Amino acid sequence: MFAALTQFGASASGIGALGVDGKALIIQLVSFVLAFLVLYKWAFGPIVRLMEQRRRTIESGVTLGEEMKKERAKLDIEVADTLAKARQEADGIIAQAEEAGRQNVREAEDKARAKAEVILQDAESRIATDTARARKKLESELVGLVSDATEAIIGEKVDAKKDAELIDRALKEQKA
Repeated sequence: MFAALTQFGASASGIGALGVDGKALIIQLVSFVLAFLVLYKWAFGPIVRLMEQRRRTIESGVTLGEEMKKERAKLDIEVADTLAKARQEADGIIAQAEEAGRQNVREAEDKARAKAEVILQDAESRIATDTARARKKLESELVGLVSDATEAIIGEKVDAKKDAELIDRALKEQKA
């Protein structure tokens, strides 16, 4: 068969007429097939397996990326919900603190009013005591002055009974 193939390229007609040597073409074709089979077994196979492995790795990466996007979207929603709840709780705490502050202010005002009332009552009590003391002192001084004035006008010492009557009359006139 090899001889028939070599005869194929030797004739001056056909392929030989184009300037192609049939023997060289067949040798090159056989060399190409052998080289292809060797490369396929030891080079193309591992390269194809490596490419397939990389394709699977890339696909798994893309799938993982999509899953991560979905998970991120879920987490974003959870974070937003958590923040909303935290804001509501913070608003509630602030409202409670404000109410507690108002209550403390009311209690402090009530205590201050009570204390002011006690101070006012104490002051009124002192004023009443001081006024009563001053009136007694004034009455006793007035009695002495009336007694001295009576002696100066009458020119004699009035006895205690008459002196008391005159003093009482003078005090009643002064009050009226």
